[in-house]
Amino acid sequence: MLQNDFFSFTAPQTEGNTVKTTIELNAAHKIFEGHFPQHPIVPGVCMMQMVKEVMESVIGKETNLAIAHNIKFLTIIDPRENKTIQLDYKFSIPEEGKIMIDAQLLNTSTVFFKFKGTFVEV
Repeated sequence: MLQNDFFSFTAPQTEGNTVKTTIELNAAHKIFEGHFPQHPIVPGVCMMQMVKEVMESVIGKETNLAIAHNIKFLTIIDPRENKTIQLDYKFSIPEEGKIMIDAQLLNTSTVFFKFKGTFVEV
């Protein structure tokens, strides 16, 4: 779990099936000592984990990733330059226990990451 260590987030704003929250990155986290010293970049797996953890906080259930339909890493996230980013996603529950999600991490002018996939409740 990365929440409250690698990142924190504001209370998600939900409108129908759309969720938005602001993520605050911890630029001093140990991950950045290895990824990469003097030039920190948020690892892709951490981007995925942030989406997962925020989604789980909204639905109140633990999940596992079942299918990653589409993942795009569009621009690096340097936590020193982009300490605060936005997570926006839309979700649907096509059948009991499955959550389909279309998410992106962005700031006012840049989309860093896009993801479409299916999670299943544990």
